[in-house]
Amino acid sequence: MPRDSAIDQSSYSVIDDAVITGEAVALDLRPASFILRAAGAAIDLIAYLGLFVLTVVFVFPVVIESLRLDDALIAALSVVTLVLAIVGIPIAVETLTRGKSLGKLAIGARIVRDDGGAIGFRHSFIRALLGVIEIFMTFGGIAVAVSLLNDRSKRLGDLLAGTYSQYERVGRTDRPVFTVPQPLEQWALTADVARMPDRLSRRIAQFLAQSGKLTPQTRARISRELANEAAPYVSPLPEIDAELFLAGVSAVRRDREYAALQLEAAGLDRLRPALTGLPNAFPDR
Repeated sequence: MPRDSAIDQSSYSVIDDAVITGEAVALDLRPASFILRAAGAAIDLIAYLGLFVLTVVFVFPVVIESLRLDDALIAALSVVTLVLAIVGIPIAVETLTRGKSLGKLAIGARIVRDDGGAIGFRHSFIRALLGVIEIFMTFGGIAVAVSLLNDRSKRLGDLLAGTYSQYERVGRTDRPVFTVPQPLEQWALTADVARMPDRLSRRIAQFLAQSGKLTPQTRARISRELANEAAPYVSPLPEIDAELFLAGVSAVRRDREYAALQLEAAGLDRLRPALTGLPNAFPDR
């Protein structure tokens, strides 16, 4: 079996907006489209401005009457309330919900960092501040123009904050079920496959599920590395391609563990009358 040097676990490949890590884990980071972002922004705009209008209509008269405010204080209070509605509340909502808002919940999106991580106060602050200029002061003109000029539909606030809108409503995909490859059928009858570390087993399963999305070079490199790590737990080692070897090992372990669970269940079924029944000659009251 070919040997290869260890893979740098921090390496990754980007394929069709998916980040493939060194352990063959595909991070499906799909940006929300321009239309979805516009719909979410419109919902947020209506919600925040609606909150401002409701405050002015129902809260202001009570406050003005009780505190007997003059015109200057009323104007200052209006400005402060407007700033809170279009800057303060969006910052608080995005920070506390890690990138969510009413509009983003409606379209199934979330604001994340460029590396896919959760945003913090700094990101929300920059986005909200720039939003005053590009959304409210220009009626969305700057936001629309900038969003149409980049592939992730980022507005100016996203470019400066290092964020983008990630679409989270991804359709469910069924994982492929591997059988023992035909060249390994005879080998599988007598092969000794010991229990592997859980971390290695997970990496092999993730690689087999995501291998079709990897570049050929990355696919071959990762399969060789994983095969080298799995080799000490397998005997004898077949002379075959590393990826086929991993598929064979995974299928053998799955089939044998399933057979062992079936035997265990059958044994428990045979013992169930003795385990659940009453002692000999004990009356059933």
